[in-house]
Amino acid sequence: MTPPLYDASVPVFLHYLDRLEGLVRQTAGREPVLQARLVPDMLSAAQQVATAAGFSLRVAFPLAGRAVPTLADQGMDRIGLGRLVVAARQELVALPAADFAGAEARMIRHRAGFAELDQSGADFLHLFGMPNFLFHTTMAFAVLRQQGLPIGKADFDGQHDYPQGFRF
Repeated sequence: MTPPLYDASVPVFLHYLDRLEGLVRQTAGREPVLQARLVPDMLSAAQQVATAAGFSLRVAFPLAGRAVPTLADQGMDRIGLGRLVVAARQELVALPAADFAGAEARMIRHRAGFAELDQSGADFLHLFGMPNFLFHTTMAFAVLRQQGLPIGKADFDGQHDYPQGFRF
């Protein structure tokens, strides 16, 4: 049996990193949309993708009791973001599930903006890590959709199935 916080984190991160990779791939021929923002003081779509990829590691590795790896800067264009997402996925795939044993009670000290937090592994994942990962994933989707990329809910979660061209 795999540790519960492994099951609640790594497979979810891998699934949504695949979705992000697909969204980035769909910007081919429309790369300027990656620099768009919903509002001027928000991160660009590219920055949202990069931040989500980083969050997947920033959350999974402390849960496993390991140092967060630093990924090489691949650039903020379509190719670089694709490489960044692939690198994050490779790091997660190599992370042993067994390292997550006891992660629920592991105390994790981290920063949330300017706040210093000490949280149990369970709170770190459920109240901080996963919501932030999904926030940045969602914001990347929202910016790309707002810029006219023909994407929908099925592109976001890979679960839904709708007729060609259906959007809401």
